[in-house]
Amino acid sequence: MASPIPVKEKKLMDVKLGELPGWIPMRDFTPRGIAGAFQRGYYPYYNKYVNVKKGNVAGISMVLAAYVLFNYCRCYKELKHERLRKYH
Repeated sequence: MASPIPVKEKKLMDVKLGELPGWIPMRDFTPRGIAGAFQRGYYPYYNKYVNVKKGNVAGISMVLAAYVLFNYCRCYKELKHERLRKYH
């Protein structure tokens, strides 16, 4: 049964695996489109974890953890060579 929503208007979580190759080229990969995608993700995150009445460090700590993981992945090659180097 075909979906009543066109593939172009579906969100990533609603796309079936068979529709994925046709869905990806329909996305907007211009700088404005990428900035819009970040903005659409940022505001729900901010409102859910940062801008709350009884806030805690969960929202900020997730951003910090993502930053640390990103930098570790970026520098893994150099860190691997440091680990295997002999110091005597």
